[in-house]
Amino acid sequence: MLQAFAVLLAFQCLGEGLVFLLGLPVPGPVAGMLALLAALIAWPRLHDVVENGANELLRHLSLLFLPAGVGIVAAAASGSGHWLAIAASVIFSTLATLAVTALVLQAFGSRIDAPAPGEEDRRV
Repeated sequence: MLQAFAVLLAFQCLGEGLVFLLGLPVPGPVAGMLALLAALIAWPRLHDVVENGANELLRHLSLLFLPAGVGIVAAAASGSGHWLAIAASVIFSTLATLAVTALVLQAFGSRIDAPAPGEEDRRV
């Protein structure tokens, strides 16, 4: 699993470097994820290396929302007069995320659940 985290961190650092050197208008981690996607397509065996680490991160995904929550609470504590804008952006981004997730699941869900041609269905 340590190897998986090292690979994921290396791609994040690669993304940060690409953004810095090329002046790309995207966050470094996003560029790193795109580089990881390209590497996974080019070298399918890389999937076996990063799978365990990625699954472990996904199991604890809710912890990654803590910094955003702390930022919202800190903005409230500072007496910010932008509560309407903050509330609207939180609500809108949550609804947009749910909608996009539902559309992606609807589009790709049948491909994920379906057995490969020539294979039997092993779901229990």
